[in-house]
Amino acid sequence: MPTPVPPLARRSPTISVTLAAHLERLIATGQLAPGQRLPGERELAAQLAVSRASLREAMFELESKHLIERRPGRGTVVVETSAEQRDLHDLTAGAGGPGGAAIADAAELRLIVEPSIAGLAARRATPANLLQLHDVLDASVGPLTPSRSVELDLEFHLLLAQAARNPLLTTLHGLMGEWTLPIRRRPHPPKAGRARSLAGPRDIYAAAAAPDPAAAPAAMHAPLLDIHTLLEDS
Repeated sequence: MPTPVPPLARRSPTISVTLAAHLERLIATGQLAPGQRLPGERELAAQLAVSRASLREAMFELESKHLIERRPGRGTVVVETSAEQRDLHDLTAGAGGPGGAAIADAAELRLIVEPSIAGLAARRATPANLLQLHDVLDASVGPLTPSRSVELDLEFHLLLAQAARNPLLTTLHGLMGEWTLPIRRRPHPPKAGRARSLAGPRDIYAAAAAPDPAAAPAAMHAPLLDIHTLLEDS
């Protein structure tokens, strides 16, 4: 059976860009899982209340990013994870939660890897990628529960890694996010602290939107250095 697709939240800046952003975000967050089959073009366009021409444009972008593939007799399918991605996951299969030293190591790994991811995202992000990041930043404004704050932070960085368009980096980023969850889940910062924590992602987004591949790594490095320093001092 084809997988149902949730409706669009909004329709800007163009419907094809909004469609591509919507579907790519569902794939990135696992709501559309590898191997799942999407409804046929006519059915999907009706579900999302869009024209088939706009849907074709969006699907072309997803196909060009190797996120979906069209299979004879099966229709449109979300691309399976590669053997290399599965190997990365297998490295931590069955492992327990990290101890303090391992968390510090993971934070240091983020400090080394994620600025490069930000730089690649600034070079490669499409309007659909930028729309996804902007939507997450919009959702981060206002009062949030600690769990929702962590969820949005993880999603922003996941979508940024997706914009870098390197599946192995996206997989590695996901693992690093899991390894550093304990530090992310520490007591929710006060309003002033949250404003500072949002400044980093906003600077990263601005650099990616410019685009400024030199500014994006610097914008990513600053908040990660704060986390790494906090762990070293604790």
